[in-house]
Amino acid sequence: MSTISIRDQRLAGATMLPDDFIDYYMPRANGDFVKIYLYLLRSVHAQTPAPTISSLADVFRLTERDVDRALRYWQEAGLLDLKYKAEELDEITLLPVSQKLHETQKDPVLEQPVRKDDSAEKTVQVSSARLKELKADDKTREEVRNILYVAHQYLGHPLSQTDMRRLLYLYDDLQMSQELIDYLVDYCVSRGSTSMHYIMKVGLAWHDEGITTVKDAKTRNNLTMKNYYTIFRAFGISGRSPVPGEIADMDRWLKEYGFSLKIIEEAAARTIRSTGKPSFPYAERILSDWHRAGVRRPADITALDERHKAAAKEQRNASSAAPVKQAAGKFGNFPQRNDEEHRRLIQEVIRNQ
Repeated sequence: MSTISIRDQRLAGATMLPDDFIDYYMPRANGDFVKIYLYLLRSVHAQTPAPTISSLADVFRLTERDVDRALRYWQEAGLLDLKYKAEELDEITLLPVSQKLHETQKDPVLEQPVRKDDSAEKTVQVSSARLKELKADDKTREEVRNILYVAHQYLGHPLSQTDMRRLLYLYDDLQMSQELIDYLVDYCVSRGSTSMHYIMKVGLAWHDEGITTVKDAKTRNNLTMKNYYTIFRAFGISGRSPVPGEIADMDRWLKEYGFSLKIIEEAAARTIRSTGKPSFPYAERILSDWHRAGVRRPADITALDERHKAAAKEQRNASSAAPVKQAAGKFGNFPQRNDEEHRRLIQEVIRNQ
């Protein structure tokens, strides 16, 4: 396949976009989040009034909540610094973009694409009326005040009404204690995330797992962190803790895919052999293919490998039996990567199931 030449004939005044943003940040971000980031770059030298949350929402036909989510995403990624005044966003600072930053901070918690119908999310927060009742009731007032104060201190910014309503959903609807909610916020912040989306995700997971005390949560987290560091060792990563994006990947491999540590370690080893470096996205490709192919134990991987060897041998025999027409172009004789052939075989297995 021939290469495509790209020429730049833009006039002066064009918005500059760092290559590292395109290479390392854009591929994993939600499309609406990328649009908002690009608009912020354009706004730096625009001859128009500075944008507001409301104006950004109008431009992209999003809700103000969606815009706030996008800004917090880029804040967690280390590309924006947000400053608040009287609970309102007052200043946005665009921070340098670099591959080095990406390698040390990785990705923030991946947000799901913005949905037109947010009714599912609205069910995980108390109503405005209930929020007022909890703040006024003699039995709950002190605990509610403490929950909101501690969260404010940990997160480092004032809580919005939505933040309060979501936290108090854990307290009022799920009956989590003040101590457990305090520990939940502390746990999430200590792992590099101040996103309320992430805090709620972890809190709901704890509830589903039957965690009702701080002791339960610590026991669970100690076991989980042990698994994380085992996976880190398999990738050859040391000297730092997992960040939210890596935690999301490892949780998916352990819980959604249901893989044992031995299978994940094998995927890590193959990632290093193929890429020469730890790459969670590359390992995700391997593990997601194994998941769709029905892999449940190491023996299933061995069976896939044997089928790959047999298919490769059959292909070599067929190639030697008939003349092969060389592909056009200077890369026509370039051999295909073995791991890509293996992946195509797995895709064939999945289709034939």
